[in-house]
Amino acid sequence: MPEAAPSRLIAFFDECGDHSLEKIDRDFPLFVLSTVIVERRVYQEQIIPALGRLKMRFWNHEGVNLHSRDVRKALGDFAFMQLPGKRAMVLSALSEMMKDLPITLFITAIHKQEHRERYGMAASNPYDLALTYTFERVLHFLDGENETHLPVTAEARGKNEDNELEAAFYRMMTQGTRFIPATRFQRLNCPISFRRKTDNIAGLQIADLCAHPAARRVLNPAQPNQAWDLVCDRVYKRGGITGWKIFP
Repeated sequence: MPEAAPSRLIAFFDECGDHSLEKIDRDFPLFVLSTVIVERRVYQEQIIPALGRLKMRFWNHEGVNLHSRDVRKALGDFAFMQLPGKRAMVLSALSEMMKDLPITLFITAIHKQEHRERYGMAASNPYDLALTYTFERVLHFLDGENETHLPVTAEARGKNEDNELEAAFYRMMTQGTRFIPATRFQRLNCPISFRRKTDNIAGLQIADLCAHPAARRVLNPAQPNQAWDLVCDRVYKRGGITGWKIFP
């Protein structure tokens, strides 16, 4: 049901890499949670139209999902990027859009191999751990904004996984974390909902487009990374607290 008093801010998060500690990809031993917070009015008046304009420039409708992997590999709706000149054209338009989006970004990266080696059987689920680190920083952001209401939309991954994440999320909100007492989280009103990629949610697409460049930055910090350079100044910074967290 629609809420009687809509929040000023809304949040979206998406991940890059899988959260399994059983089988770790040697080429991508990382789990990254990318969280985008934006003012509801800005989302409605600027972000949704910006994505619509970009999509209508290259397609005949706005139903295309800007999925980072498909863009990079020229798959599906992006297969035409294999044609000479088209890839540069699309990437240039994406870059132009991303560099101007008024978002606040939180990135949490978990080095899975190091995490498993350090904690063994006691190692926490990387998704749950990333969620904890992220929302400890989101709480600091909300305090600075004098806000307590933040609806969160996450990308759906499957019924069981979504139920587990929802339980972990509300457990954090009621019990707090190791460093943040429960009373501080309990002041928040942060309902979480899950939406599929096919729902074509603009905020989830922006979070997705930030996630892979952030992962590349973590894995290869010396490598040129234009996509990350475009959004790195949107990472939250205030009072010595930053929205960039790498663990361990």
